[in-house]
Amino acid sequence: MAGRVEGKVALITGAARGQGRSHALRLAEEGADIIAVDLCAPVPNLQYPPATEEDLAETVRQVEALDRRIIATKADVRDRDAFKAAIDAGVAELGRLDIIVANAGICIIAPWDEVTPEIWNEVVSTNLTGVFNTVQLAAPHVIASGGGSIIMTSSAAGLKGLPFLMPYVASKFGVTGMGKAFAAELAQHNIRVNTLHPTGVDTPMGQMGAAYPPLLEKNPALGGMLANMLPIQATDPRDQSNAVLFLASDEARYVTALSMTVDAGNTEY
Repeated sequence: MAGRVEGKVALITGAARGQGRSHALRLAEEGADIIAVDLCAPVPNLQYPPATEEDLAETVRQVEALDRRIIATKADVRDRDAFKAAIDAGVAELGRLDIIVANAGICIIAPWDEVTPEIWNEVVSTNLTGVFNTVQLAAPHVIASGGGSIIMTSSAAGLKGLPFLMPYVASKFGVTGMGKAFAAELAQHNIRVNTLHPTGVDTPMGQMGAAYPPLLEKNPALGGMLANMLPIQATDPRDQSNAVLFLASDEARYVTALSMTVDAGNTEY
């Protein structure tokens, strides 16, 4: 089946690379135009390279190669004024908004007693407040379009207390609950809201697993919590994007307030 989101416009945060770029391409393949937003700047304490403006330009190139329109802006989801301007400009150019993919997020690995206030605030403000800003600022445009779909990227860590990820776990559990709350309030506008819960994904964020072995040496009993039921280390970004496409499409027209796992069984371990 082709054209599953034909004629629709999708806002995607964290779109410069990784899951965000994959989501943009998958939705564009099925007919959507894209509003892409990414910070494209260094992040304090981050253990993997940040996305760059060149990464965002590559997302633009790949979407345009699919003969779809894309408006890309460098903006911080925590900066409400700049972020709102980016959203509004994209909608003005593309004419409507039907799909929101609140995907922007960061992860910093550290044992609980080494989580500084700066690490806590950086992770929680990006992953939780940033998702709240995304939905609150963009949903009025979806209401104006007559309804649509919102997908919020949580994590297996939004259903399970994974170790050495205290701020990340807290933020992603928050996203899970927030998704259900938004689903309740936005249902009257024919807007569906669901959360996506990946296990590890083969992205720059997903490749920082080298930080785990020294921590597990000190607390080996926790190693099993990081394992997947299926015999894989990580999923491909497209595996997550296929779930985003389903939730964005009319095939999921009665699916809302769902915590959808694409986690290779991680949350069952």
